[in-house]
Amino acid sequence: MRRRVAVIGGGVSGLAAAHHLLEIDPDIDVLLLEASDRLGGVIETVKQDGFLIESAADNFITTPPTAVKLCERIGLGNDLIGTSPTGRKAMVVSHGRLEPIPEGFLIMAPSRIWPLASTRTLGMFGKLRAGWEYFVPRKYREDDESLSAFVTRRFGKELFDRLVQPLVGGIYTADPEKLSVAATMPRFLEMEREHGSLIRAMLKAKKGKPKEKTSGARYGQFAALRGGMFSLIDALTERLPENTIRLDSPVTTIRANGPNNNVRWTIQIGGKNPTSVDVDGVIVATPARHAASMLREVDSKIADELSQIEYASCAVLSMGFRRDQIRHPLNAFGFVVPIVENRKILSCSFSSIKYEGRAPQDHVLLRVYIGGACQSELLEKSDSELIKIAKSELADLIGLQGDPLFERMSLQRQAMPQYHVGHCDRATLINRRLESFATLGLAGNSLNGVGVPGCIDSGEIAARRVTNAFAEADASANVDQPAIESSHQ
Repeated sequence: MRRRVAVIGGGVSGLAAAHHLLEIDPDIDVLLLEASDRLGGVIETVKQDGFLIESAADNFITTPPTAVKLCERIGLGNDLIGTSPTGRKAMVVSHGRLEPIPEGFLIMAPSRIWPLASTRTLGMFGKLRAGWEYFVPRKYREDDESLSAFVTRRFGKELFDRLVQPLVGGIYTADPEKLSVAATMPRFLEMEREHGSLIRAMLKAKKGKPKEKTSGARYGQFAALRGGMFSLIDALTERLPENTIRLDSPVTTIRANGPNNNVRWTIQIGGKNPTSVDVDGVIVATPARHAASMLREVDSKIADELSQIEYASCAVLSMGFRRDQIRHPLNAFGFVVPIVENRKILSCSFSSIKYEGRAPQDHVLLRVYIGGACQSELLEKSDSELIKIAKSELADLIGLQGDPLFERMSLQRQAMPQYHVGHCDRATLINRRLESFATLGLAGNSLNGVGVPGCIDSGEIAARRVTNAFAEADASANVDQPAIESSHQ
């Protein structure tokens, strides 16, 4: 029997789900419903005057290799490019000037002692308190705690304020007082549980390995696509059968019909031409607030939990300059800005330094991030005001002179889910409730990970969940059939 599956949402999560459904079973009839008039969600690549501009994600981590493997399967393997071998470090604003993040400092903990001891970013007390982490006892209670509480407890407030907060803020655009360490940085919790100290764990892990001259993120573990991130969207779209995709098709309601072991779903579609479709399986790959609205009639508890996931907004401003307009040597991939510096930008990426092919020769592409959970009020300003703010900050920090050759503003409203304390419990509860609906899957960045690989993984997991349910139903039917036949003999 040919099954029909509706995938709701045409971002990278939904496209990955649709593609993987057909990888598993080419006979599945996939219907992808996208509310807007384009695919890709927040991902968009624009090419202008020799510059390659990304509106959202400009790269992805390669470990685990979820995104890399997908790229290879859809013909993009030769288009993968790594970061530039030089300048693999990040900088941080420290008392009004740019300082390198200590070599070997990886998001939340140092893997090398001397660079941390010699940094100008921390004062003497801050360094001593950070070093004392080696002797701080592990926490034995299993309750969740905020990123701020965890790092301050282990390393002290100065290291948190000056290094960890801006680095993590660059990833999640979140309030560190609310962000769950268990949901966002579980690796460091495991280090504490297993070794008693993060420094002890990092030093043990580095023993016998060559020194890496990197700081902040592990830039050697990141990759981009030569033609931009939208190449991934295009490649996935091209591999879907004709008539799979319906744009301008906002889903308003999902209804379950029949018992769990034989459920079918009715999808109500709004828009200019309202209609409904009946399907055998559903994958919802939308932001949590939209998923909550759709699923209200399926399970009100799932809907309630999804509706409580908060999101943050962020403005991404891309600007092109001649190289001689910037006095700074640009000997890094960018910089992050601590909240304690009281500035009006979150970070700045030197995109054309980080990846080749992002700007013409003797030119520079910069991406400035503004807003986030802690400075959301800035996003009420006009584009021209935000551009003025960014230029002023860059003039002070990297010696920017003159006007950009172009500027492009991308406002990502309610785009980044906030994994607040208790998020893991919420995700567990939702997944437990989903057990009652074997042919319903959730995908996207709302529950189990942000970033392109996390979205791809969520879509592929949802696809396997639905197809596994089909396989189990078929196996059960095959077992029951002989029993029925024998009863008639």
